[in-house]
Amino acid sequence: MLHPLVPDFHPLPFAPPRALHNGHSMTIFAAMYKRKFTLPVAERREFRTTPDTTIVAYCHWQQNRQERRTAILVHGLEGDADRHYMLGIAEKAWRAGFNVVRMNVRNCGGTEHLTPTLYHSGWTTDLRALLLELITEDQLPALYLIGVSMGANQSLKLAGELGETAPAQLKAVAAISPPIDLELCSIAIRETRNFIYDRRFLRSLKRKMQRKAALFPGICDLEKLSRARKLWDFDEVVTAPHFGFRDARDYYVQASSLPYLSRIRVPALIIHAQDDPFIPFTPFANLPRYEHVALLTPKYGGHVGFWQPQPSAGDNYWAEQVAVDYCSAVAM
Repeated sequence: MLHPLVPDFHPLPFAPPRALHNGHSMTIFAAMYKRKFTLPVAERREFRTTPDTTIVAYCHWQQNRQERRTAILVHGLEGDADRHYMLGIAEKAWRAGFNVVRMNVRNCGGTEHLTPTLYHSGWTTDLRALLLELITEDQLPALYLIGVSMGANQSLKLAGELGETAPAQLKAVAAISPPIDLELCSIAIRETRNFIYDRRFLRSLKRKMQRKAALFPGICDLEKLSRARKLWDFDEVVTAPHFGFRDARDYYVQASSLPYLSRIRVPALIIHAQDDPFIPFTPFANLPRYEHVALLTPKYGGHVGFWQPQPSAGDNYWAEQVAVDYCSAVAM
């Protein structure tokens, strides 16, 4: 029994092909693998999360939505609601009878114009506001957070922030490849072996900041931004000053979900591969036993990879199915 609070959850073992017994090859292959989806048309919906900020989410509603469970999906750094893993989880959740809400983090998915501010990896304000609106306005009875990478860190952190005050409608959290210790992750991703990931994220962030600066002049020091060569540099010259942190290290400490895991009071599942190339396994290996938090840590899987030859049921993406199965096993 993996989780004493969810006794009906029995995940199948992860069985990747031998050729993908490598964190880098798994991460890249799973991201590049061609996928097709059959989701119903989504409702585009705007949520006013603070007086000056609107976020956009795409909602797939079952009939009698107020009698159904609802999965809220949160994407990774510089991702959006249309990333393949978001659509993959959405399709699996939809087939399992869930309403699905695919959330864009502020500034993502072409929404830079909807807020004068930025986002960071521990930002939970928008997710909290969306959660509460679905409870108060839509009167949805059972909500489940499924976060991926950065979105997994945000989901776990929010559950910990809520702690004993979590609304009864929040039933569970499932986190895939969460960077629970952001400083360790930022150090790991700047290693030479991880240059492709560091460069990709940094390039995307720089382009976004150039678009933001055109919309909101003075939002950052563009000269300092141009000199940033690593993600750590970006967080030092953009993220930290924008949000009032002393420096990048202070931001990482305050935005990481690791200190909040002990405060979580709803069932939570963390899925993390031991060979993730830029999220070190050390904090997971040393994690104390928490009553409400369960770990699935297969030896292989890469970062948000977890691809395996198609089993008899489901599709190739094991972690997506496990996250949905876990939420399905939590009592409504």
